[in-house]
Amino acid sequence: MNETAPAEPTAADHDARGEACAPARRRRRRDRGGWLDYIVTLVTALVVAVLVKTFLVQPFFIPSTSMVPTLETNDKILVSKLTPGVFDLHRGDVIVFEDTQGWIPDEPGRTESTRFRVTKVLSYVGLAPDPAENHLVKRLIGMPGDHVTCTEGGALQINGAALSEPYINPQTPACQYTFDVTVPANKVWVMGDNRFASADSAYHNNLGEPAFVSEKDITGKAVVIMWPVSRWSGLSDGESTFADVPDPS
Repeated sequence: MNETAPAEPTAADHDARGEACAPARRRRRRDRGGWLDYIVTLVTALVVAVLVKTFLVQPFFIPSTSMVPTLETNDKILVSKLTPGVFDLHRGDVIVFEDTQGWIPDEPGRTESTRFRVTKVLSYVGLAPDPAENHLVKRLIGMPGDHVTCTEGGALQINGAALSEPYINPQTPACQYTFDVTVPANKVWVMGDNRFASADSAYHNNLGEPAFVSEKDITGKAVVIMWPVSRWSGLSDGESTFADVPDPS
């Protein structure tokens, strides 16, 4: 019996198979392009986040009770890194500074949890508030050259002007310890708003330890509470308390 040889593929057959494969090739190209776009977008977002955190603003969350009632534990704040620098610091500013003197072990009410550690990892690239692991948050009280005094249970005085401080814990006086200091050049004097629960300049001065914060250790000025939503507010009200303080002699 004669066998019929298979017909050779025609040009039309090749065209038909090519047209059938074309959609699959286009889908593969679109898939590769989609992943590439996603990766480029993610890398760009990370770079922008790191640049913003490094030069403009950095989020932190509060791990202690030392700034109650102004800042509650686990409040999230935004810190401007343009201050000090482009903008000057002022008495009454809430500032964040790096702990280069070992104050953190004495900080009362400080907490650390698994969430704290996870957040710390994300904070390196600006994707979460820094939990202030090696930073402290206090109110700037004395600038270089200021004469800062207080008697235990009394009112704080700067360059002879007595202060009425609306931001401190109303359940306690303005000063837990008696002190009389003049702030050295390139240093500042800081205190927590929860004066009887803050390892601040007054606390360390009372122990005979280094009590002043170097200006170069200041990360920036806290400008706003950004979370929780119920506590949204600015943090610049403290400056008005010092409006009548004279310049140091």
